[in-house]
Amino acid sequence: MVTTAVVGSPSEPPRVAYAIGRRAGGAVARNKVRRRLRAATRAHAEELEPGRAYLVGVVGSQALAPYSTLSASLQAALRALREEPA
Repeated sequence: MVTTAVVGSPSEPPRVAYAIGRRAGGAVARNKVRRRLRAATRAHAEELEPGRAYLVGVVGSQALAPYSTLSASLQAALRALREEPA
């Protein structure tokens, strides 16, 4: 999973966008992955910092991973971004 954050004004709420490539499958499959990522993002909302814009990307076969795996990967990526110096 690839996650990037851009720092903005701390008065704004966090924003999240999703990038799922065509290798994940057709539109129906990509939308399913996007819905699962949105649910995982809601579950880990405490990891999102105000004023940041996040881009979450899933590559290759990871799009077919179960929800628990996607959720754990997202949580690890968000924690890694939080620990990175700004």
